Amino acid sequence: MPLVKIASSGELARVMLALKTVLAEVDDIPVLVFDEVDANVGGEIGKVVGAKMAEIAQKHQVFCVTHLPQVAAQADHHFVVEKNQSGSRAVVTIDSVHGDKDQRIGELARMLGDRNAESAIAHAGELLNS
Repeated sequence: MPLVKIASSGELARVMLALKTVLAEVDDIPVLVFDEVDANVGGEIGKVVGAKMAEIAQKHQVFCVTHLPQVAAQADHHFVVEKNQSGSRAVVTIDSVHGDKDQRIGELARMLGDRNAESAIAHAGELLNS
């Protein structure tokens, strides 16, 4: 059967990542963009997805939009993108957190569920150090 009929969205995301990983080895494309390729992935698999993207980033510029702290923690540079809607106007802000370890831990803890929870802060620190 066609892959689209038998694979979940998470499985399709992992197939796309696998294809991009293999093709990046033989392709001269300098920049790869992953827009939530880790959708419907979590936990330990999220860490594997982040590791694969980090591997690709050794030879290519990689931009990744993610909601997974396991992926974000493996990036060399980390930006927080926020969109605020007021009426018919949307304002998007982008802030760098990769230069400040405490800010980055706070953002990863927020992604884990609570930037003020000691357990989330500890886990965020572990993600950065792994």
